[in-house]
Amino acid sequence: MHPLITLLLAATFIPAMAAAPPSSNGIPLPGNYKFWRLIGVSHRDDNTSLRAIVGNTTAMTAIHQGRTDPWPDGTILGKLVWKDSKHPLWDAAIVPGKLSHIEFMVKDSSKFARTGGWGFARWVGMELKPLDNEGGKPCFECHKAASKNDYVFTRPAALP
Repeated sequence: MHPLITLLLAATFIPAMAAAPPSSNGIPLPGNYKFWRLIGVSHRDDNTSLRAIVGNTTAMTAIHQGRTDPWPDGTILGKLVWKDSKHPLWDAAIVPGKLSHIEFMVKDSSKFARTGGWGFARWVGMELKPLDNEGGKPCFECHKAASKNDYVFTRPAALP
């Protein structure tokens, strides 16, 4: 390969690698999450937020094969969370406003046995500040309500 091409490739990829935010609860931010498929959406009245729930390839395969109870190890589910905002041209429409946080659930039955087989990670705001919260213990406490669904609240959205 020509040395100039090698230099250009390095200049392209090295800054992206250096910009990765620190891990949250020992879990690194999945670098390709912006390209994952949509599983569903949700709205929370209690904190006025909109959420897009996305999944990695393992999650999407499990959904298509009906293997989500339990989800297989290697599954990663992501929530991209924005505060509610009114659409400037249509007052009745709620649209994503300011990014609140992004969070991920990582399925590894042995590594995260104490939290139902799931690791929990969260990054706050556009600066993606990692939140380390006792290894995800508060997240797991909330997710216990969904223990009959392998601790997952998300339901894949139905399509014809």
